[in-house]
Amino acid sequence: MAPPSSRRSAGFSKRAQYSVFTGYLLAGLGALLGLGLLALSLWQPSSLAPIRGGTQDAVATVGEGPAAVRSAGNSTWEKLSGYFYAGSQNAALREEVELARIKLAEAEAVAQENERLKSLVALAESEIEPVAVTRLVGSSATSSRRFAYIAKGRINGVEVGMPVRSPRGVVGRVLEVARGSSRILLLTDSESVLPVRRSSDDTVAFAEGRGDGLVRIRLINLGLNPLEVGDVFVTSGAGGYYRPGVAVAVLNELTPDGGIARLVAAPAATDFVSVEPVYVPEAVEASETPERESINPAETED
Repeated sequence: MAPPSSRRSAGFSKRAQYSVFTGYLLAGLGALLGLGLLALSLWQPSSLAPIRGGTQDAVATVGEGPAAVRSAGNSTWEKLSGYFYAGSQNAALREEVELARIKLAEAEAVAQENERLKSLVALAESEIEPVAVTRLVGSSATSSRRFAYIAKGRINGVEVGMPVRSPRGVVGRVLEVARGSSRILLLTDSESVLPVRRSSDDTVAFAEGRGDGLVRIRLINLGLNPLEVGDVFVTSGAGGYYRPGVAVAVLNELTPDGGIARLVAAPAATDFVSVEPVYVPEAVEASETPERESINPAETED
């Protein structure tokens, strides 16, 4: 009979051999199963679709938890980092907005300057060739008499009675002429009277200065007042000084015999003006002739 230690060693050796054999057997069966599944997938790919679908479902179910945790972690980190960087970002945004506002103001200023230059070009290229294009260098503002001054005079061809207009409309007419400057009688002067008509029809009137920056529109044909607030009045051409169709005033308020209007070309907002020749010199001379004739006999008797 063998010693007990020898019997335990032999039994242990057989169990180890069985385990190794079983492992090899399972590995071989697994390899055969894998080869079989590979051959089946190459021969009939669609037959393994349910298995792939089940595997994907299982993996997706298992992966939802880590994905949710990862998304929550990223969101929390973004919130924390956004909180810490919010101050600097807000400061940068405020600076960008301020710069954008400055650039916008500069663009608006350039646009206004372009409009002013275009209007200046329009003055020089009007239907009637101007005698001079110049800047208003001053005006009266405290008296009921309203005058303005230009740095063009007799040497530039300016004469008494010539109309003065801006790109927007009539400003007045030349009252006195010196060698290198002239004084302009503005339409708002209390002694200024300008024949006008409503732009939409032939309703004629006179635009009389009031000395306060506005003009009074007095209808020639009295009766029912046909005017309405907002009506635009233009020069009628009567009298021969101004060519017809140039904007004068816009009606602000109605009165029994006409209305009160504001000038389209306000002198305070006028920069450059053009001096134009008298529209019909013959008509102006004819209107001045009776005054001269009425004075001549008295002078002859003296």
